[in-house]
Amino acid sequence: MRHGKKFNHLGRKTAHRRSMLANMACSLIEHKRINTTVAKAKALKQFVEPLVTKSKEDTTHNRRIVMSRLRQKDAVTELFREVAVKVGDRPGGYTRIIKLGNRLGDNADMAMIELVDYNEVYNAGKATKKKSTRRSRRGGSSAPAAVAPAAKTEAKKEEE
Repeated sequence: MRHGKKFNHLGRKTAHRRSMLANMACSLIEHKRINTTVAKAKALKQFVEPLVTKSKEDTTHNRRIVMSRLRQKDAVTELFREVAVKVGDRPGGYTRIIKLGNRLGDNADMAMIELVDYNEVYNAGKATKKKSTRRSRRGGSSAPAAVAPAAKTEAKKEEE
């Protein structure tokens, strides 16, 4: 039975699994993308996303929490300085898993896990403006209607 088993143990003891995920997370932060198996990529996603969320608020407490999980000072510094600035307005989903096919030696499912904001291919066409959310239908729809007639009158004045 599978009751109460929330995460993949990856065939390793606890200390080995934590060390492996910490090393993989440091490599992901340093290189912005890494190739690994699909199972390890999914486990790494669950491991690293809360750390990126913590890095958005740069406090001593958050740095100590992240340092206790990653255990590499360079990676923690880069996470809080560079990565946190880039993902500051994103509400979650900091990583992307792309399946690559099977490994030649043992036919394992391979995947590439990357930080979303560092991919130039997917982010090239998008504008860098911040999204605004509407709270109600009445408040959001009246503002653009008021701007449009003013623009038309200015265009008519320029023609005269």
